[in-house]
Order: sequence, then structure tokens, then C-alpha cells
Amino acid sequence: MASEGDRRSDLEVAGRRSRLLAGLRLEGEGARGVAIALLSTVVFFTAVAVAVTQSPGWPEVQRTFFNWDDISSSFPDIARAFVLNVKIFLVAEVFILVLALAIAVIRSLPGPVFFPLRLLAIVYADLARGVPTILVVALLGFGAPALELSGVPSSRVFWATVGLILIYSGYVSEVYRSGIESVHPSQEAAARSLGLSRAQAMRRVILPQAIRRVIPPLLNDFIGLQKDTALVGTLGVIEAFNQSQIDANATFTYGAYLAAAALFVALTIPLARLTDWLIARDRRRRQATGVQG
Repeated sequence: MASEGDRRSDLEVAGRRSRLLAGLRLEGEGARGVAIALLSTVVFFTAVAVAVTQSPGWPEVQRTFFNWDDISSSFPDIARAFVLNVKIFLVAEVFILVLALAIAVIRSLPGPVFFPLRLLAIVYADLARGVPTILVVALLGFGAPALELSGVPSSRVFWATVGLILIYSGYVSEVYRSGIESVHPSQEAAARSLGLSRAQAMRRVILPQAIRRVIPPLLNDFIGLQKDTALVGTLGVIEAFNQSQIDANATFTYGAYLAAAALFVALTIPLARLTDWLIARDRRRRQATGVQG
């Protein structure tokens, strides 16, 4: 019995040793992979930098695009103008979320009695996704104020925001609809069996699940919305892009464009990383659910 116990103890020690060695080997391979990735990244960007800076036209490009005095001097005015882009984005986002959800719910209404409403929702979504955003912004921004209707705002900023809301509501409604259709019909059947009406089942059972599933693609659409706020500048409104054009025309250099781009990037990159984090979290949750099941 003692020898059997010794052999069992030796096997346990050997197993622990092998697992420890395997773990160290994996850590070593992981560290080696990180080192290779860092080295290849440094080599790649160094090669690109050398190729660009050694090109014949680099001095002129450096003067017109990367003049720090031009960038720093134009940045304060562009930053003040960028506040308008942020305001348009925040206001439009709220209305888009509500309008797009209403369109998606209308498209999901069953029965022939709701066919006219479903048809209108389909036509709206198709037109919103088919017409270029800049055309809608221009048509509303120039056309609506020209009507001089009593009690109707004449601000070009207002109508440009309306144009963005109309266009992006079509895109976002399709995102909502995909989320609604991803909820299994058994969820609605279970809710109806508990005595809930279809409207109650939609509000309390289907929509909470659907909205949670489409948050990452919604954030992607809002990243695009933030960039498209620059289209307001086509109406003559002084926002970040239009201000950068004014500065560039005054100096005959393009550093102001880089300053404007930096502001947009500073706002969109956090949204992009938040989207990635939400997607990864949702993937982990689904994998954990699958393992438990």
C-alpha cells in the first residue's frame, strides 16, 4: 500500500510539473509573439517614415501640411467651431434613436391591416439609405429657409440637423429591425401565454433583448454621424471643417485640416474602442452561456 501511495504521489508531482512547464511554455510563446508584433510594427512604420521623408516632394509637403505654427495658430478657432459639431451630434442622436425605433416597430407590425404603415416605413428606410446625405442636407438647408414659412425655423443649422436625423434614422431603423428579428418567436409566444398583449410583449420582452444586442452597431452608426456633422459646413455654417477651410485659404497651407481631423479623431476613437469592448463583452457572455448550457 505504501508503494502504491508513493507512486500516486510521484504521478501527482509529475503532473503538476508538466502543467507548470506547459504554462511557462505558453507564457514564453505569448511574450515572444508580443515582441515579434512590436518589432514588426516598429520596422513597418520606420520604413514608411523613411520612404515618405526621403521622397523628392517631402519638403513641400512638410511646409504645407505639417507646419506646426499653422496648426497651433488655427487650432483654437477650429476647436471653438467644433463645439457646434458636437452639439449637432448630441441633438441628432437623441431624435434618431426615437424615430428609428418607431420605424422599426412599425415594420414589425403583423397583419394586413398594418400593411400601409409597413409600406411607408419600408419606403422611408429605402429613400433614407439611397439618397446621399449631402444632398438632403443641401436641399433642406437651402430650401426650407427659402420658403419663409411662419412659425418654421429658418436656421440652416436646424435644417441640416433635421437632414441628418432623417437620413440616419433610416440606417438605424434597420439596425433595430435586425435586433427585433433576432429575438426568437418563442419569446413573444411565452409573453402572450402569460397574458401580455402584443404591445406589452414588444415593450417588455422583445425590445429590451433587441436593443441590448444592437448596441455595438448603433455606436458604429453614431461614429459615422459624428463625422457627417461636417456636412453642415456646405451650407456656409462655421463648424470645424468650414473653419479649417477658412484658415487654409488664409495661409495657403493645410495644417488647419490636420487640426480639424485631430478633433474628430479624438471624439470618434473612444467611441470605436467602446464599440470593440461591448462586442468583446457580448462574445464572452455568449460563450459563457453556451458552456453553461
